[in-house]
Parts: sequence; C-alpha cells; structure tokens
Amino acid sequence: MIEKMKSKIQQSILGGIIGTAVMTMVMFVAPMMGMPKMNPAAMLSAMMGLPIVIGWVMHFMIGIVFGLGYVFVFEKWVRKINNRVLKGAIFGFAVFIFAQVMMAVMGAIMGGMPSPEGNILLIMMGSIIGHVVYGIVTVQFIKN
Repeated sequence: MIEKMKSKIQQSILGGIIGTAVMTMVMFVAPMMGMPKMNPAAMLSAMMGLPIVIGWVMHFMIGIVFGLGYVFVFEKWVRKINNRVLKGAIFGFAVFIFAQVMMAVMGAIMGGMPSPEGNILLIMMGSIIGHVVYGIVTVQFIKN
C-alpha cells in the first residue's frame, strides 16, 4: 500500500512537470493560430515583482502541486469514469477554475494583476484549452 502510494506520488510529480511543459508549449504556439499571447510565468513574476526565472519555477511548482492534488483529492471524485482522457479533461477544467479563483485572490492581495493583452474571451478560451491539455497529459502518467 505504501509502495503503491509512493509510486503514485512519483507519477503525479512527473505528470505535473510534463503536463505543465506541454501546456506551456500550447500557450506559446497559440498566437500562431490567432489566439492572444499567453505567458503564465511572466504573469506570475510581474504580479509579485520577481525575476522571470522565479515565475518559471513557480509555474512548474504549481503544476507539480496540482498533479499531487489529482492523486490526493481529485482522483476519488472521477473514479467511476473509465476514460482517462475524459478524467484528465475534467481535471484540467477544474484546475482552470481553481487557477482563476487563486489569481483573483492573489491580485486582490498584491494590489492588482497585470492587464491582459488582447481579447479577454480569447484569453480565457486559450487558458481553458491549455489547462485541459495539462490535465489530460498529467493524468496519463498516473496509473490506477
């Protein structure tokens, strides 16, 4: 039992890292398809007045934490769903919602968020797509 949980933790960390990397690639390619430019690391670092490298570290650490959150919290909610892609998509959408709430809270605490560049609806759509991709990729690394 302990060995299985240790393995799931390792899988969720790896999945969180790779899921974050794939999501980030999608966000950087999105402007080539008419979507607004999105850079979560730049947004995080600008909000906190920190160097961009810290924003990148935070972005990947958040991806790892969400991967662990899947194993410890979310997995039991989607246990009856047999399709891993669907589980990942639902998880990714939940991560998107949680991220929006947390960004609003951080913005209130830090005194505001950087203004988004471009159409807010397209930015939200791009963010949803990115987070759903994150969820799908992350869940593929976590075995039952």
